[in-house]
This record gives sequence, C-alpha cells and structure tokens, in this order.
Amino acid sequence: MMMSPAMRRVVSEIDEGLVEIERQLIGDLEFTDSVADASGRYLLEAGGKRVRPMLILLAAQLGDGNTQDVYDAAKAIEITHLASLYHDDVMDHADRRRGVPSAHTVWGNSVAILTGDLLFARASQLMANLGEKAIRLQADTFERLVLGQLHETVGPENGEDEEKHYIQVLADKTGSLISTAARAGALFANAPGDVQGPLREYGEKIGVAFQLVDDVIDLSPQPEQTGKVPGTDLRQGVATLPMIYLRQSAQTDAADADLVRRIDAESGDLDTATSESFANAVGELYAHPVTERTRAEAKKWAAEAIAALDGLPDGPVREALNRFGRKLADRDK
Repeated sequence: MMMSPAMRRVVSEIDEGLVEIERQLIGDLEFTDSVADASGRYLLEAGGKRVRPMLILLAAQLGDGNTQDVYDAAKAIEITHLASLYHDDVMDHADRRRGVPSAHTVWGNSVAILTGDLLFARASQLMANLGEKAIRLQADTFERLVLGQLHETVGPENGEDEEKHYIQVLADKTGSLISTAARAGALFANAPGDVQGPLREYGEKIGVAFQLVDDVIDLSPQPEQTGKVPGTDLRQGVATLPMIYLRQSAQTDAADADLVRRIDAESGDLDTATSESFANAVGELYAHPVTERTRAEAKKWAAEAIAALDGLPDGPVREALNRFGRKLADRDK
C-alpha cells in the first residue's frame, strides 16, 4: 500500500525473476543417472529462502534488469550454496535440513559428498558460459567458502581472538557468497561499475548479520516456528557467538562457568545431546544476556551494511536493499 510506482515495478521484476529462476533450476539439476537425479534436486525441492537469487535480481535492476545472463548467474550462485549444504551436513552430522532428513541420512555420506561435488560442477558450467570474469568470480568465492569451512573446522590458533576468528568464518562461509550475489547482479546486468564496491560491502556484512541472527534462532525454544531443534549447532559442537560470549563471561562468573560446563558435557555428542538436561541448558543460554548481545551484534552488522548503500544512487533498489537489511536483523525464523 505504501510502495511508490517505481518500487512496485522493482518488486514485480523480482517476483517474476524468482519464478523463472526456480523453473530453470529444476532443469539445470536434472541428471541422466537416477541416483544423481534424485539426490541433486533433493534440497532444491525442500525449499529455502532464495536470498541470493533475490539479491542478484535486485542488483540487476541497477542495470539492464532481468536477462538470461542474470538468471544464469543467479542459478550458479544458488547451486553453489546448495552444494555447500550437502557438504556441511556431512561434516556437522546434521540430521535435518529445511525440514526434511539431510541428504546423507537418506543416501549416506559418500553419495551426499559426491552430490555436492556434482552441483559445484553444474554451477561452474553455468558460470563458464558467462565468460572469464564469471569464472574468476566463482573461483575466488569458492576458495573463500572452503577456507571458511576449514577455519571453522580447525578452530582459532593459540592466542587468536575467538570472536574475531568466528566473525571471519562467517564472512568467508556466508558473507562471501551473498556478496558475490549482489555484485553478480550488477555485473551481468551491465550496471555502472561504481556500484560494485558498495554492493560487495553490503553483501558481505549482510551475510555476517544473517548468520548471527541464525545463532540466536538456533537457541529458540519454538521449533514449530523456526523449523530447527533448539541447540542444533551446540549439539554438533559448533561454538556460535552466544557460546563464545558465555565463555568470556564464565571467566569471572561462577554461574556462567557452570552453564558452560553443562553444555560442554553433552555438546558434540548427538546421542547424549538430546537429554532434558541439555535442553534446559540451551533454554538458559537463550534467556541469557549474551543472546541479546548477539542480537545487538547482528543489528550492528546490518546497520553497517545499510550504511554501505550510501554509495548507490537513490531509488527503489537502494530502498529495497535498505528494507531487506532491516528486516533481516529482526527476523525470528
């Protein structure tokens, strides 16, 4: 009701583009091999927010708008994201993804890993059709994705600040691909070159904010709303920001130190981390001030992302990106 005519046109273009990208993705993930055909489309058909294609389409409105090159870039980046989920779930021993059993629980670890590899190959094929710049963009982004996963796996080095290490992991694992999505929309729609810098910064910082909000959602005691079992990340031994803050507080607070001990006693063991005592500990962490501190940190990153938009021309695209950043920081699922 409050949209300007220009904003309505942008929203209409985004909606139409998302429908077309979804239609094309189904065809792009077809394989002649029956197992690959089923496993390759499994997580696509399970749904998802399609944040990356949406950002590509939004940025594309700064140039030529919805073109097949823009669609191909959007599909490649979304397929890259999907591929990373297959691998992440194996490494994290996650039993569910997007409300369905994770791929490795259906077909086993080997098939899930190989399916992820196949999807990375499909994404590379799509990018190759767009030329050398696209190939370089894909390769650089993929390198950061892998480094982010590696650094999350091995943890901070001795003496390294744990919070800074974690934020860098988020920037590499999540921010890099969202940043690439924003840049790709402008690049392949022939938008002016001076929008690339602001979009790069916006995408990376929004990616960090997005993941920090997920850290809070992971602790929520309302699985029917979030679609996640409370404490899933902690159950898998992943030290999210609320837990990092709690460890800092535990150095001087006995009650916090006791909560850390109770969580550590069962985290990382998927068999024991389903107990009532663990669920109670997760509930305490959700109600703890460190979780509100994490929310505040997410909003800070979102605000910095929005500030980066000062480098974009005034208009409906900048306004939509601004609204997206504010909404993201306040989401609860």
